[in-house]
Amino acid sequence: MLMRSPAGEPSAMTAIGFVRLALSRRFVVYTLSVVATAAFLALSVVHVGFLFVAAIAAIFAAIGTYDVFQTHHSLLRNYPISARIRFLLEEIRPEIRQYFLESDTDGTPFNRAKRSIVYQRAKGALDKRPFGSQLDAYAMGFEWLNHSIAPKEPARVGARITVGGPDCPKPYSASVYNVSAMSFGALSANAIRALNKGAKLGGFFHDTGEGGYSAYHKEPGGDIVWELGSGYFGCRNADGTFCAEDFDASAANPQVKMIEIKLSQGAKPGHGGVLPGAKVSLEIAQARGVPAFTDCLSPAMHSEFSTPIGLLEFVARLRELADGKPVGLKMCVGHAWELFAIAKAMLATGIAPDFIVVDGAEGGTGAAPAEFVDHVGMPLQEGLLLVHNTLVGLNLRERVRIGASGKVITAFDIARTLAIGADWCNSARGFMFALGCVQAQHCHLDTCPSGVATQNPSRMRALVVPDKAERVASFHRNTLKALAELIAAAGLTHPNQLRPHHIVQRVSPNEVRLLSHLLPFLKPGELLESAHGEQLPHKVYQVWWPRARAESFGVGSGG
Repeated sequence: MLMRSPAGEPSAMTAIGFVRLALSRRFVVYTLSVVATAAFLALSVVHVGFLFVAAIAAIFAAIGTYDVFQTHHSLLRNYPISARIRFLLEEIRPEIRQYFLESDTDGTPFNRAKRSIVYQRAKGALDKRPFGSQLDAYAMGFEWLNHSIAPKEPARVGARITVGGPDCPKPYSASVYNVSAMSFGALSANAIRALNKGAKLGGFFHDTGEGGYSAYHKEPGGDIVWELGSGYFGCRNADGTFCAEDFDASAANPQVKMIEIKLSQGAKPGHGGVLPGAKVSLEIAQARGVPAFTDCLSPAMHSEFSTPIGLLEFVARLRELADGKPVGLKMCVGHAWELFAIAKAMLATGIAPDFIVVDGAEGGTGAAPAEFVDHVGMPLQEGLLLVHNTLVGLNLRERVRIGASGKVITAFDIARTLAIGADWCNSARGFMFALGCVQAQHCHLDTCPSGVATQNPSRMRALVVPDKAERVASFHRNTLKALAELIAAAGLTHPNQLRPHHIVQRVSPNEVRLLSHLLPFLKPGELLESAHGEQLPHKVYQVWWPRARAESFGVGSGG
């Protein structure tokens, strides 16, 4: 029988009720621990060794007693000790699923087959597959590259692309595969060192991410793309606004090859952030140009411009301050009219960025709100097509290069992305795998098991820079070797010759279509010929092109 409080809630339990509860299945583990404690204490009279077993049982009994009387967890009150076993299994559930239950082609965000190919290429191990593909060639969405009956000899040197428009006196020759934006702070110092040293060894670039151009980026001397986010880290005044003098000083470093203005990123587009003061160490503060141990704000919106024309004027200003180095934009595409407004501003001002990096919504980050990760931003294919088509439709495509990032891991990923409109690809998580990342998904907890995404010195030391730098370079080299073989098999000599008609997609069990027929593409100059969009073949241009304005990111009334 339960005693009732004045409010009518149970407050105590009779001895009989407690005995009944102790004998129930819910309390079986707790009850056994209590009984075992008493039993082994009694047996210790016979042999002192039983005291050790009694002590272990007593620990479990004490934990169970605490569980019964604590008031924060209902499961622990109802299932003392047993619920803790459940919590433990739940904690290691991702590892159990990843290592023992998933097939090679199942897991997310990256399946074992894709992770394995990175590990093999990073280590220089055999990356061949025996006994045929594990993929279902008749499943909807399956894709392949059409080969030629007259293949070419694979290129021996990794393919490159020149970045820099007519207003850029210092163009840069970039690899077609590079390290995507990852900040020091999100990654450990050793991870940054290894990535940059690997980039130097392999002749490709390393994007700093918006966390600043740190000492760990500078130390190895690899090519740098310096990303400027809304916090202007590394070139900011005390109030968080852009500091031209600090920018000029860092951009003059020969290691910095290009400047990238980040408008948004795939994992959390349109979302600012705050790095809590407790995480702003002296090193991070120095890299970002902010006070140590003080909350570090990264606003959602830039303070240097508020219109498309203002953005392009900022591009021109940075290009001048950087003494003619390429300056571009990075964005996860959102509202179509905002992209069109930037395009119209290019026409109005005559200013164009040297490149645009399209970041797909499938991109990753150390941590972001679940809704942003899953449901905000345009995936890479659609974002890339919109940017590519807009530039083609304005006859600006040859002037503005396009980079692309978003789960680009294998040579086929690169080939497909280039075929639908990109000039080069970036990868973040691919190069993290090359560093030894095991997809534990602890990036935001500072408990990364491989020392990649942590600031904990004892964990970071596990990542040995010279060894991992070699693996980064090896992954890049072997991936570009595989890309060269794909290109040659298609009868081509350079990845920039890839077109949508080279890729085939299955759309039903009995039908396949070329991407050139499946995806929408504009003709050169088509937007210039139809100022109001009514004659354009694609609905997005018919609806939003007339309403985009060079003077505002807002929606106009239309033509």
